Amino acid sequence: MTPQNIAIIKATVPALQAHGEAITSHFYRIMFESHPEVKAFFNEAHQAAGSQARALAGAVLAYATYIDRLEEIAGALPRIIQKHAALGVLPEHYPVVGACLLRAIKDVLGDAATDEIIAAWGEAYQSLAALLIAAEEEVYRANAAQTGGWRGEREFRVARREEESEIITSFYLEPTDGGPLLAFSPGQYLTLVLNIDGEPLRRNYSLSDAPGKAWYRISVKKEEGGKASNWLHETATVGTLLKVQAPCGDFVLQPTATGESARPLVLVTGGVGITPAMSMLESMAHTGRPVHFIHAARHGGTHAFRARVDALAAKHANVKPVYVYDTPRDADRPHATGFVTRELLAQQLPEDRDVDLYFLGPKPFMKSVYANGLALGVPKQQLRYEFFGPLEALEA
Repeated sequence: MTPQNIAIIKATVPALQAHGEAITSHFYRIMFESHPEVKAFFNEAHQAAGSQARALAGAVLAYATYIDRLEEIAGALPRIIQKHAALGVLPEHYPVVGACLLRAIKDVLGDAATDEIIAAWGEAYQSLAALLIAAEEEVYRANAAQTGGWRGEREFRVARREEESEIITSFYLEPTDGGPLLAFSPGQYLTLVLNIDGEPLRRNYSLSDAPGKAWYRISVKKEEGGKASNWLHETATVGTLLKVQAPCGDFVLQPTATGESARPLVLVTGGVGITPAMSMLESMAHTGRPVHFIHAARHGGTHAFRARVDALAAKHANVKPVYVYDTPRDADRPHATGFVTRELLAQQLPEDRDVDLYFLGPKPFMKSVYANGLALGVPKQQLRYEFFGPLEALEA
């Protein structure tokens, strides 16, 4: 970008701070009206809650703020690239987004959005789009080049389904072409390309089993009002065919120079956040690495995978499960009642706090675990998480 346009972009930061969410909300509205074909790439629940617009507003503001120091926000790019690759975002989608974003800026800011400002933002968008398109192409190429890999959609068959709790069901997916499966890293997810009652949808679901099996397993919570999750629970039976994008995601167990980290692994999950943690646990249980598995559920009826985690703990002394129920039923036997408090975490962590702490669950749960982890002295870079949906700040 030219120095002049960089200066113009930075000068728009106050306007973005004041009107960013209005711009992005208007952007989604006009894009979906003029290009309904792209709606399948977005989750309507996040749209209705406004979280998608807030997340995009924050991203646009960060880009403008650091337009001359992009290394400051480089850490956010892998998650964006992986999410786009998982959904199957292609180069032809970028001009649609760019045109609608520039129009939204102009519509919301009015005369304040001069031709000079729109031109500068056009250049800024093209610069970022070129970077993302190139990075996403590398992901597509790498996935296709590996054994069992593919590009675009691949057809899978539901080979088995199992109820893990009253609200979570696992679906075992096998490729109809009979070929091998692309290896994935524990913590990654699949994207299902669905068409429900004539409406195209794309939904991400975490892989919940260890790599190296003859299947991919996803474990889906039946969400109230969730079109995809309800369809899977009520309609997807053994033999149902599904279109699937290759595994993606950057929320994975972090290796060290000598292989997997030898630090104790602490997995703290709430509700359906247990699914990627199960993949991590299944992969680490046999290694001897200490694994503290802390799971919060409402009660035993909503607690998925308890029998499996107990079996792993019985077989591997390094696995230490702790279950916390906030409204236990009479027959339930949790280790603790209430919530995952700072005190409970402190009891599970070694005194030196040198652990890899991965946590997933509802946003309030994650905000609490993040704050408590920091307060207890876990190094910030060893607190690892991923949101189900648009990334939002955990810090107040």
